[in-house]
Amino acid sequence: NEYPQIIKTAVDTCAGSVPILAGVGGPTRQAIHMAQEAERLGAKGLLILPHYLTEASQEGVTAHVEAICKSVKIGVVVYNRNVCRLTPSLLEQLAERCPNLIGYKDGLGDIELMVSVRRRLGERFTYLGGLPTAEVFAAAYKALGVPVYSSAVFNFIPRTAMEFYKAIAADDHETVGKIIDDFFLPLLEIRNRRAGYAVSMVKAGAKIVGHDAGPVRAPLTDLLPDEYERLAALIRKLGPQ
Repeated sequence: NEYPQIIKTAVDTCAGSVPILAGVGGPTRQAIHMAQEAERLGAKGLLILPHYLTEASQEGVTAHVEAICKSVKIGVVVYNRNVCRLTPSLLEQLAERCPNLIGYKDGLGDIELMVSVRRRLGERFTYLGGLPTAEVFAAAYKALGVPVYSSAVFNFIPRTAMEFYKAIAADDHETVGKIIDDFFLPLLEIRNRRAGYAVSMVKAGAKIVGHDAGPVRAPLTDLLPDEYERLAALIRKLGPQ
């Protein structure tokens, strides 16, 4: 019930200045309903999140993605992550059947698969790195032909996130290495303590810089007090954002 209002608020807030790509997920019928609502409310594209909890065959996942694509006219990006693991051959079939499937976001970190997808699909897709703490993988993925990534830390350290992105784009290895050493590797030590902390960390970071969005939703868990303080110290060390 909240979904239409969230999309409408995002579209109205951006007022055409930033195109909104709406996330859609869950079982196929629910995802189609969300996709059509997002299109109706003015979203410019969709990101298909991994389908509902259980595993599915490659044919089932392919049918799921195809059904969502064919339910709308706007562009669609598929998020290869978790239980959604499409092979290069099936992605090629989907690309042929669904002209509006325009993007591939990788959240698996399987280099062999990413190379195979990139070589097979070429410029047919736009490619996006979508691993948690994507900056750590950014240089390697750029070398594979995936020049951009989604940055979770942009939510709480935007200046540093942009500094890092510009360094990646310019092949400024010294700056990239310094930021990874000073911030991202210590951040990973916190994130890797518990499953789901990639989300918890973003919530905590936003709260630290004054944008409290409340706790994570169960069954995820928030950072422990000492972890929260460690993250706060890392953010303070970076300076004004």
